[in-house]
Amino acid sequence: MARTEDHPSIKLKLSGYRAQIEPDRFVPGSFQLVVDGTPQSHVDLDKPDNLFFEYVQRIGHIVDLVDEPGKPITAVHLGAGALTLPRYVEATRPGSRQQVLEIEQDLVDFVREHLPWSKRASIRVRYGDARDTLGKLPAGMHGAVDLLIVDIFSGSRTPAHVTSVEFYREAAKFLKPDGIIAVNVADGPGLKFARAQAATLASVTEHVAALAETQILKGRRFGNIVMIGSHSPLPMDFVPRLLAGGPHPAKAVVGAELRAFMAGAVPVTDADATSSPDMDRGVFSFKAGQ
Repeated sequence: MARTEDHPSIKLKLSGYRAQIEPDRFVPGSFQLVVDGTPQSHVDLDKPDNLFFEYVQRIGHIVDLVDEPGKPITAVHLGAGALTLPRYVEATRPGSRQQVLEIEQDLVDFVREHLPWSKRASIRVRYGDARDTLGKLPAGMHGAVDLLIVDIFSGSRTPAHVTSVEFYREAAKFLKPDGIIAVNVADGPGLKFARAQAATLASVTEHVAALAETQILKGRRFGNIVMIGSHSPLPMDFVPRLLAGGPHPAKAVVGAELRAFMAGAVPVTDADATSSPDMDRGVFSFKAGQ
């Protein structure tokens, strides 16, 4: 393990990417995980319920909407990073059962050493390709998961094989009837990739919504869109509660507006899936004032 500019650093064996942990200069006790030059995660060790990246905050609001507030849930996370969201689930819903799937075992070991999470947390980490490992989870978990989060990046791009109809069908098998799948989709002007992902998720789950900053949803700049799918109708207060939680300005695309957003897009299959566009590092912005 190396140290770059006095920050812990490691070259990951599988990808060859350099991972580094950098302290947040403005928030004591907070750190950022950077992989291949791209910020991947931000963790506040003292307050794990304090989320920073905008898209992560939006997923945090979705966590808050699952079942009764504070009630333990069953969650599956595809992609580990610095385990920001598993820490959030444990902090806000103690006793939750969580599975984390990650291909880079030495990344998790690196994070565990320098940014350890609570030993009380029921978090099991499984190693391997997210799609392959998902298929190896116990059959008893089918139909038992409250929340499944897909936040997978190899460097700055989401691999093609976790963007297809076949992949989403496998993932959706694990959801409870009212369970939610939340997908982090990164795209730029034109939103060709994001529109195709919305159409793909909508081909697998009956109810879908997309949340992001208004300028991103208008396709004016690169950014993250959180796609949400469920087999059951989303709660009636779903949209206003998510938007009220910030960050602002925000917009939720549902119903007829979502159909217009997807117009002309077709679901992606394994045969024609592509990786997401290269990510602009500016995607990972912090909350205003921090």
